[in-house]
Amino acid sequence: MKTLYLSDLDGTLLQRDEQLSDFTVKTINRLIEKGMMFSYATARSLSSASKVTGRLDIRLPVIINNGVFIKDPITGENLSAVTFSEEERAFAKEWFKKHGIFPIVYAFDGGAERVTYLKGSENEGKRHYLSSRKGDKRFRQAENTDELFRGEVYYYTCIGEKEELAPVFEHFAKDKRFRCVFQQEIYRPEYWCEIMPAGASKATALQRLKEMLNCDKIITFGDSANDIPMFEVSDECYAVENAVPELKEVADAVILSNTEDGVARWLCENFKL
Repeated sequence: MKTLYLSDLDGTLLQRDEQLSDFTVKTINRLIEKGMMFSYATARSLSSASKVTGRLDIRLPVIINNGVFIKDPITGENLSAVTFSEEERAFAKEWFKKHGIFPIVYAFDGGAERVTYLKGSENEGKRHYLSSRKGDKRFRQAENTDELFRGEVYYYTCIGEKEELAPVFEHFAKDKRFRCVFQQEIYRPEYWCEIMPAGASKATALQRLKEMLNCDKIITFGDSANDIPMFEVSDECYAVENAVPELKEVADAVILSNTEDGVARWLCENFKL
């Protein structure tokens, strides 16, 4: 039986400092060498995820941007992608402009992947995020809204106070063309409202990945509410001790926390060829 083990990153596999412990790295690499099929599903881009998972010998496709893409982690090739239609992009652009909300916009423009933010729209949370991505060549500053929303957009991220972003979530969440994730940033006090195409989720990407790899069984690990759909399509699912209560309720069991290397220790005890 071919079993795929799939873990979320932030709050699950990663420590509080957004890094992997030596124990987790050594354990997972040793099990991969023995034949374990292991990958990850994350809200991060491949660029961001690669920085924190670089020590892992992951050879299988990875799920990034909350399921918008499945990519080859070595070549960066897109194996599966879900983007907005031209009509959906135009609708979102006009709504954001009308309400004076200027998200961080992820798009393909001129054959390159771009992450664009509007000059002068930075708040504390957005500034922190941008500072953590210094040196990332995908990022660019837009002088106006036409530049901000240019390209084949596949993701919008709004960062701010909960009360400020709640109307954004309420508007897009009720529109069946879009999918929204609204939650507090795991390492910070700000909230994030992330908007993606309706067909994008960790769950749908996981099902596509299962078909790609011809797997018989899926075992997943997570910590937040946006992992619930992924858990619902898994054969087994485990929440780390630091997970939100909603996820623990649907998990098969609760394992040790991320700071205790919960995923790696579970794999060490339970992985079998």
